[in-house]
Amino acid sequence: MNYFKKLGTANLLMLTLCALIIFVAEYLFLNGDPEHGIFIGLWAPTLLGVMIYLKLVDNDSK
Repeated sequence: MNYFKKLGTANLLMLTLCALIIFVAEYLFLNGDPEHGIFIGLWAPTLLGVMIYLKLVDNDSK
């Protein structure tokens, strides 16, 4: 439980959103709509990249 406190609410929410995006993309891809599945699947790495960027900017300001 200490790990979740250290992670923070915003980061935990964004990671949960990434997991949800991946499941939706897999669902779309496997149910006959591969273009939309790939398009939505690319949102998760973009969101993770934004998280990393924000964390780097926050660490640089300290």
